[in-house]
Amino acid sequence: MSFQERKKPRVTLLDVARHANVSRATASLVLRKSPLVGSETRARVEQAMRDLGYVYNIGAARLRVERSQIIGAIVPNLTNPFFAELLSGIEEAIGATGKVVILANSGERVERQSMLLQRMREHGVDGVVLCPAAGTEPDLSEQLAAWGMPVVQVLRHISADMDYVGVDYAGGMRQAVDYLASLGHEKIAFAAHGPVHSAYRERVDGFRDAMLAKAFDPEILIHLPAQLGEIAGATHLLFAQATQPTAVICFNHLVALGLAAGLHDCGLTIGRDLSLIGFDDVADAEAIRPRLTSVSTGPTAIGEMAARLLVERIANPDLPARRVVSDTTLSVRQSCGRPA
Repeated sequence: MSFQERKKPRVTLLDVARHANVSRATASLVLRKSPLVGSETRARVEQAMRDLGYVYNIGAARLRVERSQIIGAIVPNLTNPFFAELLSGIEEAIGATGKVVILANSGERVERQSMLLQRMREHGVDGVVLCPAAGTEPDLSEQLAAWGMPVVQVLRHISADMDYVGVDYAGGMRQAVDYLASLGHEKIAFAAHGPVHSAYRERVDGFRDAMLAKAFDPEILIHLPAQLGEIAGATHLLFAQATQPTAVICFNHLVALGLAAGLHDCGLTIGRDLSLIGFDDVADAEAIRPRLTSVSTGPTAIGEMAARLLVERIANPDLPARRVVSDTTLSVRQSCGRPA
């Protein structure tokens, strides 16, 4: 008898299902230990596996799961143009692999983020690029690991157990403070807004460290409203400080937009009466007059890198957690001058 005659055909899950007189879907649920299958049916399917000598092919199952060709992306604020640029980078890199992106907005709400992750899991996404909502607990990483869901954190991080792609926020603050100091500014304020998360803390701490390195007062911190439409009306807070600033570094591009409008309404000229530096340097920074000097964080490139790491993670789930932190550059334009 030849080898081919002696070789038995591989038992498939469909063979098991037929032997147990159930559907293939039910047999698959038994394999995945789903609570949706009754105990009698489960016992019958498991006995059929033993009778036929069925061997679960984990590698083939993993390939089948990965064929959904769908990636999830969850961000906290779709009204911020920074995230539009980030997502364009994600889509560009993911599209090159033949996959598509499902976009979702958590609105900075942890409970909504949890619901979105659950829905994406139910739809069988291959993995998720996640910018965690403020207040996300570190143990989310354990839940995602239990699900077997590949996730890359982007811009904000909650756990060292998951891949992370972000920005050297402290380095960006040093560049902004050093530039203003070179113009003669010492009374520099930091205008922050929004909830506290890892990127918030890194920007505030980076500002303080950069100011202390110059022996400047590091405590000129101004907290502005979270909504863009309310920032202009809060511009007076800049001048309600014990120390009047001659320059302001903004938490992000939205703060810079709001303050630019508020300073104009106050009859003040940016660059002459008060210097202004933005953070993130999204595309419309060139549209502000005078043109806005800003710390560039390269959101499109960050999105591309996060997508590449996620594709690698999907292909090799056992990789150690990776951390990629990009340098910033200061784009000097017209919004800064010497102190009046």
